[in-house]
Amino acid sequence: MKITNNKNKGAILITGASSGIGRATALMLDRNGFRVFATVRRQEDGDSLKENSSGRIIPVIADLSDEASIKNAFTFISSSVGEQGLRGLVNNAGVNLEGPLEFFALSSIRKGLEVNLIGPIILIQTFLPLLRKCSSPRIVNVGSIGGVQSPPFVSPYAASKGGLHAFTVSLRRELLPFGIHVSLVIPGNIRTPIWDKITERVKRFSDDYTAEAMALYGGAFSAFQKTTERMATRGIPPERVARAVAHALAKKRPKTRYIVGLDAKLQSFAARWVPDRIQDRVLLRVLGIHP
Repeated sequence: MKITNNKNKGAILITGASSGIGRATALMLDRNGFRVFATVRRQEDGDSLKENSSGRIIPVIADLSDEASIKNAFTFISSSVGEQGLRGLVNNAGVNLEGPLEFFALSSIRKGLEVNLIGPIILIQTFLPLLRKCSSPRIVNVGSIGGVQSPPFVSPYAASKGGLHAFTVSLRRELLPFGIHVSLVIPGNIRTPIWDKITERVKRFSDDYTAEAMALYGGAFSAFQKTTERMATRGIPPERVARAVAHALAKKRPKTRYIVGLDAKLQSFAARWVPDRIQDRVLLRVLGIHP
């Protein structure tokens, strides 16, 4: 177990730390001297984090779509940090949602919105009293370029991330007079295990959907699948996002927005300056879908 920084810089809560961006960020914050409360869904994921840390990572089993589970996490963390409070909250946990909206199960949409949008809102409401105990506390919400430049077949996911982006801007302005900094991190294509899950779900499309859905969307969704498989091999490492989160937590004047990855920067530029109809045609052609 390697310890690169023994100084305790305060306590951070990060959600969705089982793998990918959350795991990379938890480990980086641990190396940088923070005490890290990391939410995971399974005990084995928490054990793996602890084994690879300096000992400052404390796994917290939590279901972020369950308000009672969030309250239990608050009780545990509050008793652990006491009057020292919480230095930062990183809302990273999220789920992907792929498929044609016309045939999307409402239960799946609601579950996705609960995790991606409602969960961060409840967490912030719940943990603000602990954040107020620290000087210059931080909130970092991890969004997605999909909430800025949204491809087809992910409209519920795009809605959840776009909502998180707008929520972050409003909250930043609301909490600024109290000295609480709120930042938004917008990653592009990141090389994480989530792409394996997306590829699996897309490949099951013909099994999960009706003949009518296949007749309407099968060809376009197959093209979407091929693009998804290519993207899975081209993403940047999650540590790039972890560095942005660490900057937002540690610097005296954090940025309001961190766009991570060249693809995210290009798409963000296009969303702002390129006419919508041109964006539509270019994106569909890239996906192999011709209107």
